[in-house]
Amino acid sequence: MSAFKSARRLSLPTTILRHAVLLCTGALILAPFVWMVSLSIKPASEIFRVSFSFWPERFYGIENYTKALTEVPLPRYMGNGVLVCAIILVLQILVCTPCAYVLAKLRFPGRDLLFSMVLIGLLLPHQVLSLPLFILSYQLDILNTYAALIFPYVISPFGIFLFRQFFKTIPDDVVHAARLDGLSELAIVWRIMLPMALPALIAFSIFSVVGHWNDLFWPLIAVRDQSLMPPPLGIMVFKNEEAGNDYGPLMAASTLVVMPLIIAFLAAQKWFVEGMTGGAVK
Repeated sequence: MSAFKSARRLSLPTTILRHAVLLCTGALILAPFVWMVSLSIKPASEIFRVSFSFWPERFYGIENYTKALTEVPLPRYMGNGVLVCAIILVLQILVCTPCAYVLAKLRFPGRDLLFSMVLIGLLLPHQVLSLPLFILSYQLDILNTYAALIFPYVISPFGIFLFRQFFKTIPDDVVHAARLDGLSELAIVWRIMLPMALPALIAFSIFSVVGHWNDLFWPLIAVRDQSLMPPPLGIMVFKNEEAGNDYGPLMAASTLVVMPLIIAFLAAQKWFVEGMTGGAVK
């Protein structure tokens, strides 16, 4: 009993320390976003002041956000982002789900080798593959098209890994029962496994959409036409040859671009956490 009481006494400082660390980390992460929103409602004369204030003396949000939406085709850029991210996500699910099912539930020679190749794919940053992907896109004559923004991301090693780990937690008896009912392997994937892996699907969807919505490196290489630019590349258009970047509208555009991601994550955070931790325990 004394040991239990001692553990309870020690738990309070530990809890306080843990929450303090989490609060400090959260504050450091949120600070750039708070600063971005603050700059988006300030006039240029207040942005470079030495003193800091979140709320401006002269509210300039309407002008900045109007300029962000009208000076450049920001809605078109965001529409491009929605289109590209949606197509990439659908194609990734169509490719990754059957691959993950094969690696999780079927036994065949070379399965472990294939999974090792997936893990190697996780270790390679996308920038390493940019040159061969650029040459391949040039040979396929898809540069400066939507296909150039979509093609390199159709296969996702992370998606295969995440779905495979989640499928491993589903009992084999479920698969055997589906086979006894006469379902084919593809039917088992789409009608049994994927609905049961909904948390993993939502978690992967968030990772995929956020990653490709914010991607700047590959679109900067693959497209030149402004009508094809995704949001991160599009907001770089806010340039002023005399004064440099127009920071007020630039921060307003950045806020508009980031806001859908924040809303989507807050709406799906429960399934996101469940999907990320579901494959950790078998």
